[in-house]
Amino acid sequence: MKKISFLLFIWLGLLAGCIGDDIIFDTVPETLRIINPVDTLAVGDTVAFKLLFTNNIGQEEQRTAYWSSSDETIVTVDDAGSAIGISKGTATLTATVDLTNGISLKTSLPLVVDAETTTGGGENQRRGTIKTTSTYELQGDFVVTKEGSELVIEIADNYEATSALPGLYVYLSNNPNSKENALEIGPVEVFKGAHNYRVDGDIALNRYDYLLYYCKPFNVKVGDGKME
Repeated sequence: MKKISFLLFIWLGLLAGCIGDDIIFDTVPETLRIINPVDTLAVGDTVAFKLLFTNNIGQEEQRTAYWSSSDETIVTVDDAGSAIGISKGTATLTATVDLTNGISLKTSLPLVVDAETTTGGGENQRRGTIKTTSTYELQGDFVVTKEGSELVIEIADNYEATSALPGLYVYLSNNPNSKENALEIGPVEVFKGAHNYRVDGDIALNRYDYLLYYCKPFNVKVGDGKME
């Protein structure tokens, strides 16, 4: 009985140390984004753009979108997001999703129509800084890139994390306050210095906005890093 009480005391102490804020708000702004952007669309080519809508808890939802082109003599687009290059030039594609109370959410993509279709010339890297949100040590910079079908998260050599917590895990999420709708990457096994995580599944570079560190057994956040 004494042994059980002692272990319980240790675990309660760890839980108390995980908590950095007295009040946690789980809601986040709803977002809409194009997750397969194209830099240049060839005249006569067609591309089907994909939208990602996340609700106020960071969960992905299917929503009906309305697409439009700023110049249909250059590019046309239907309500499924399928765009066709008509003539050389630049036009802006806009997708709109209706929310509640007459509010709508929009996202836009400037699109060049030219001789050939190209991708990869735009955003191909995202950066962030990991910061502790608890009493435990956690810090370091990171870079996220796309390599083929893998998302690569490179943690810099200025990284340090506590090894005192049971079950410290890493997640990708669109809600910095919860891992409920997050993608679990795996347990933290390196606590100092450079290392990386490779996530397969052909995940778009802009699908998630946060890297989260959680004390998994207690479901308590330890730190995070926002991707820019």
